[in-house]
Amino acid sequence: MTDTAGFHEGELAVQRRAGVSADAARLAGMVAPSRLSGGAERFLAERTFAAITARDTGGSLWLSPLTGPPGFLHVDAPTTLAVRTSPGEGDPLRGLPADQPAGVIVVEFATRRRLRVNGTLSDAGDDGLRVEVEQAYGNCPRYIQARRLHSAPGTSRTAAPVRRGTDLAPDDVDLIRRSDTFLLGTTHPSRGNDASHRGGAPGFVRVEDGRLWWPDYAGNNMFNTLGNLRSDPDAALLFCDFTTGRTLHLSGRAEVEWTRPGVPGDDDRTGRRVHFTPRHVVAGRPLPLRADSVAPSPDNPPLTAPWRTARP
Repeated sequence: MTDTAGFHEGELAVQRRAGVSADAARLAGMVAPSRLSGGAERFLAERTFAAITARDTGGSLWLSPLTGPPGFLHVDAPTTLAVRTSPGEGDPLRGLPADQPAGVIVVEFATRRRLRVNGTLSDAGDDGLRVEVEQAYGNCPRYIQARRLHSAPGTSRTAAPVRRGTDLAPDDVDLIRRSDTFLLGTTHPSRGNDASHRGGAPGFVRVEDGRLWWPDYAGNNMFNTLGNLRSDPDAALLFCDFTTGRTLHLSGRAEVEWTRPGVPGDDDRTGRRVHFTPRHVVAGRPLPLRADSVAPSPDNPPLTAPWRTARP
């Protein structure tokens, strides 16, 4: 990764289109090269859930969960994050190659906190991963549904059957339409990979004719994700059912559409939505974490149209 100072051309273009360039400029320091502070080290040490955006040996972009007991995320040095686990058997990033960009997101759902760590995957093996950190910054708690995760006894890293394909199955569509949360992986030619969180009321992700779309909600105005998509349409999605543990990985292409604010489906009236076309589908092994209840985010906008009828 190179040229890590300030916003890149895709982010700047989306900021201009959205009319928030001045607001975003005040936050440019967040994406400057940074180190893992003492606060970040303590936050990471207590977490049990993270996810990583990277490419498999064939070059496809994926987003995979990383889980473990507190301490599995360890700051070896202010610019080095050690992950004491790796994607398990059947995961699309199982055996992922090192020496590539990596985007990591770490989420504490119970307190609605999240941290993004972007850099280079310098080492990858069955016993863990190592990320040389170039960016590390937190995001606001908006749209995170509060869940208290706990371990699911008996969940194996190797036993679960995995389904691979190119099209969504009916069970996949059902999971997507019930979801109030997913993680989104994107990439940029020089800045590398990123992982971000998306949340809303169940049904905020629409599925039509084998494609997905969702409205873009108001955020911090940096537009890291939409800026990446403007520069490179490769994208990866991860859906997790925290009740059953089921996971769904999607790798494909995404594009941003600008609409008239307030059209059906524009839940937060931003005039932006993202369309995603899956190219590869993996219904993966169960997540070894569960949540018994959920408290919706108070920031979730109400859905403005049923997913079956919402149109641009």
